[in-house]
Amino acid sequence: MIRITPQAAERIRAAAAEGGMEGLSLRIAAKENPDGSIEYGMGFDEAGELDIRVDCNGIDVIIAPISEPLLMGAVLDFVELEPNQYSFIFLNPNDPNFEPPNEGENCRPQGGCNCGNGGCGGS
Repeated sequence: MIRITPQAAERIRAAAAEGGMEGLSLRIAAKENPDGSIEYGMGFDEAGELDIRVDCNGIDVIIAPISEPLLMGAVLDFVELEPNQYSFIFLNPNDPNFEPPNEGENCRPQGGCNCGNGGCGGS
């Protein structure tokens, strides 16, 4: 399933506290575009009856069954894109443009690394 880095988990917890959303789960959604790339959404929500629940680095994550295959093996990270500009990114081997970072290299958005939309935001 999906994995959340410690940096992303820390930012998600801070966003929940800032927005008064403690106690809600983080919903992560994925949708395949016509070109095969994957679009993401995330925000705080209550779990539905059919949702898949996963604990990722202490974050209660909920995923609709339709998104599960697209998120299998993905990593959600929170990185500095430019000096003092941070954002969530998804590193997803299911994206046809995915290129894993070289060993020892920080995650950077490149093919298959898309910024998430929704309730968590960057800072």
